[in-house]
Amino acid sequence: MMTTVRPPAPAAAAEPTLPWQVHYPSGIDWHMPLKVAPLYALLDDAVRDYGHLPCTNFLGRTLSYGEIGDLVGQTAAALQRQGVRKGTKVGLFLPNSPTFIIYFFAVLKAGGTVVNFNPLYTVAELTHQVEDSDTELMITLDLKVLFDKVEALLQSGCLARALVAPFPSLLPATKAALFRLFRSRELARPLSSPVANRVTLEGEALAGAATMQPVAIDPENDVAVLQYTGGTTGTPKGAMLTHANVYINVQQVAATAPDLEPGVERVLGVLPFFHVFALTVVMNLGIAKAAEIIIMPRFALDDALKLIDRTKPTIMPGVPTLFNAIMNHPKIASFDLSSLKFCLSGGAALPIEVKQRFEAITGCKVVEGYGLSEASPVVACNPIDGPARAGSIGIPLVGTTISLRDLNNPELEVPLGEKGEICVKGPQVMKGYYKRPEDTAAQMVGEYLRTGDVACMDADGFFYIKDRIKDLIISSGFNVYPRRVEEALYEHPAVAEVTVIGIRDKKRGEAPKAFVRLKTDTTVTVAELMEHLQTRISRIELPAEIEFRAELPKTLIGKLSKKELKAEEDAKALA
Repeated sequence: MMTTVRPPAPAAAAEPTLPWQVHYPSGIDWHMPLKVAPLYALLDDAVRDYGHLPCTNFLGRTLSYGEIGDLVGQTAAALQRQGVRKGTKVGLFLPNSPTFIIYFFAVLKAGGTVVNFNPLYTVAELTHQVEDSDTELMITLDLKVLFDKVEALLQSGCLARALVAPFPSLLPATKAALFRLFRSRELARPLSSPVANRVTLEGEALAGAATMQPVAIDPENDVAVLQYTGGTTGTPKGAMLTHANVYINVQQVAATAPDLEPGVERVLGVLPFFHVFALTVVMNLGIAKAAEIIIMPRFALDDALKLIDRTKPTIMPGVPTLFNAIMNHPKIASFDLSSLKFCLSGGAALPIEVKQRFEAITGCKVVEGYGLSEASPVVACNPIDGPARAGSIGIPLVGTTISLRDLNNPELEVPLGEKGEICVKGPQVMKGYYKRPEDTAAQMVGEYLRTGDVACMDADGFFYIKDRIKDLIISSGFNVYPRRVEEALYEHPAVAEVTVIGIRDKKRGEAPKAFVRLKTDTTVTVAELMEHLQTRISRIELPAEIEFRAELPKTLIGKLSKKELKAEEDAKALA
């Protein structure tokens, strides 16, 4: 089933609210038609037109689009034999690998809904998500680090069944043999598990001839992915992303880069596929362009640079900490990064200093975008070939409207140039939170999704994030935005990374505190950093404390995390 939808044309009086239209690439229009189809059509189309080309490159083993397509069909049939039907929730508890791609599309073809799970989650965190999502079947690998957690879920009774795929079979023959010989302790023995009767090995599931039974999909209503929010602002919730939400978002992102050549590009898959940013911008966009996806199962800086040097990717989606790490590598000049056409930055605010230094060192343009799980996830992006604005998240994607709303009354829009909460309307916005109608209602204002992010817009339609509403620090009655303090600290040549949070303060009620990691072989004192800040931010914004750390906490995708630091400071205050 495939149809075409066109974003509604705004009334003539509303045209001035689309100043960003003139900054789209040539031939791209905000009102351009967007196709609606089951999400697996991305892979079907690539298999049909580019079946002979490489799809995945994993630790030296390459599989073509045709091979991946065949495996998806066989696996979908096997899943149906395992009881997967329309709407069945199937968990993917997997690192980046061809297995993730195969099962992602196989679940969709079988009619199921994918539930993405973070492989680093604790058993307690996994238990909450399994129960909240109604996951019936979990797909994982026979690596102990993964299977041991799945086994615990089965033993507790919160998970009904698991299907286990072999990790060594993903490797080239020689590497697979060596892994089994020298690293066998890292492999689980599922058939020896106390819950072996609820575990199916992939080989057993695929055995026997069977044909997948086609399932009718309603793209605009059937949920393709339950994508759980990060939980940084409360209990993680499952955003229901329909087939159309994700399929359209891929088209919207592709429209920002119309010069990408189908069957020619190579995408570096260093970000985890279970995260919605990589799911859309690495895996699904890569497949939509029949690109070769160069997959890293986990990020290691030296390995990533060697991989870029050897495999010559043309696109590298990443997060600011990734670009920061690359440009600060002591031997960066010895690696050839010239194959990169551009890098897409998301997941967190891109400091201006990081963008400028990375571009100067590598010669590769870094394009910042913006999104969130509830929007599949991309909402805005800087023009790739046009005039990117330093510090801006760019302009809305085609078919997407951003409305800045008053921080005290989200029913009201703010005047041009003033700060307001980013509220988003577009075909990529979720259907709602799974089993949480009240939370869904609270997240919407009319047709718009509230993001919790504070921004302003310039006269050309470029948006600039100022902060998150929940990160806002109220100091002596004044609003202090951590992002502003962080940007000022990044301007100091010794600062590598910085996170600013609010801490309790007897005089001010709340005050900023900065946690700083310095660049290698540099030194600076707190007094020197305070002197640096005094000419850049107001007195009320000056940190009450600056603390140096050897490392700063990060999420799995490398985004600097405030949650752990806030917990530390709260514990200190109560001690």
